[in-house]
Amino acid sequence: MIFVTHALPVNGPGEPLITRDALWDGLVRKADNALPFVPSMTDCTVTARHGDTVFDRDIVFAGEPFSERITLEHPHRVVFTRIAGSVLGTIANEIEGEGPDELTLRFSFALTVAGEPGGSVGEQAYADRMTDSYRAAVAATLGAVRRIAAGAGV
Repeated sequence: MIFVTHALPVNGPGEPLITRDALWDGLVRKADNALPFVPSMTDCTVTARHGDTVFDRDIVFAGEPFSERITLEHPHRVVFTRIAGSVLGTIANEIEGEGPDELTLRFSFALTVAGEPGGSVGEQAYADRMTDSYRAAVAATLGAVRRIAAGAGV
């Protein structure tokens, strides 16, 4: 199993102030349509809704198709559970901290690669390739939320 976690501060000097509510709104938008938020994603289509806080989507990430079930845990976490594809598991986007100066956005991944035993060379090679993409997704998500906060849209 691959475990990756990465957090970035939300508000820095010279950046538009992002409130917890604005960050949450950005995460909900990203869950619904990740294309403006995740550079390595080329398709994102919601396929089913199960009430107000759970829905399914099909994505293409780094050229690979996946199906995910999204769970919105207002006001602090969005969980993406991979339900189909060659890499299964969970991805969480979490808002941490209380005040604007303390807010961070953490992405955490717990994934298994089909056909690769845990700890294998193949699993590690996949983890190495994807870690940079996942970290870039954290930065791109914050960039898109900042553009929204500045009134520029995504």
